[in-house]
Amino acid sequence: MELKNIRIHGHEIGYRSAGSGPVVMLVHGLATSSATWGRVMPSLAERFTVVAPDLLGHGGSTKSAGDYSLGAQASGIRDLMIALGHERATLVGHSWGGGVALQFAYQFPGRCERLVLVDSGGLGRDVSWHLRALSFPGMEHLMPPAAFAPRLHAAGMAVVGWLRHIGLRPPPSFDEMWSTYGSLADAETRRAFFHTLHSVVDLRGQRPSAMNRLYLLAAMPTLIVWGERDRLIPVSHGRAAHEAIPGSVLRVFEGVGHFPQHDRPEEFVRAMVDFIDSSVPADLSEAHLGELLGAVGLLEPAP
Repeated sequence: MELKNIRIHGHEIGYRSAGSGPVVMLVHGLATSSATWGRVMPSLAERFTVVAPDLLGHGGSTKSAGDYSLGAQASGIRDLMIALGHERATLVGHSWGGGVALQFAYQFPGRCERLVLVDSGGLGRDVSWHLRALSFPGMEHLMPPAAFAPRLHAAGMAVVGWLRHIGLRPPPSFDEMWSTYGSLADAETRRAFFHTLHSVVDLRGQRPSAMNRLYLLAAMPTLIVWGERDRLIPVSHGRAAHEAIPGSVLRVFEGVGHFPQHDRPEEFVRAMVDFIDSSVPADLSEAHLGELLGAVGLLEPAP
């Protein structure tokens, strides 16, 4: 689907949109873009208005914004919704984008009808060793630009093509991971990647965690989708979140890694459609969140 552009707060924002009906906002992960949803957007657009933005620092959006925090990205999605005339949406977040979706539901509960977390960040410390290594202070200056040279990416693609030629077929998500690596050849994209990475990962693992606030989703229909073989963020995070969110639905895709929307697009779309059809959109407000906070005693004065 064609990438469109809109200017908000002086920043160029890339996004893809198709279909009609209830709005579904697809939020990509770290170092990817709206293109990561390409295998599921056409089918979802048969039933819904599907919007997939390029978050700041990614894809066709501005890469010199400065603030790539979860809160800033969530506010950016809110502003894009307003600019496009969408009042409410089902938020679908993959990986780091899951953390953004969680933050959106927390900041703007009245605009979030449902929440879908796909191999989501922000639900525990564990994360792959290579992301922790890349978060080492100053790593962006220690790694030579040649490590991301386009010729290396092209050579890797040639090897993948040869493997397919002899009948060895890596999963579709391999193309996505290699494309992610290739995008870092651009210096601005690489700088934005490291700024974003440092905001969510350090040597100990993931920094932000929504686990202590998941009870606030009691009235938010929530679907959790995870690849059983995810080596980036373990499926145990999804199971723990399912236990912590009353009424949530958990779908674990066996034999799948970090990108279920790539490796099992038909199954992913079915899970999404079934979830939306079987749930009533949330109608939350800050007042309702206040009631939940009060119910657990968080608003009582300290002794």
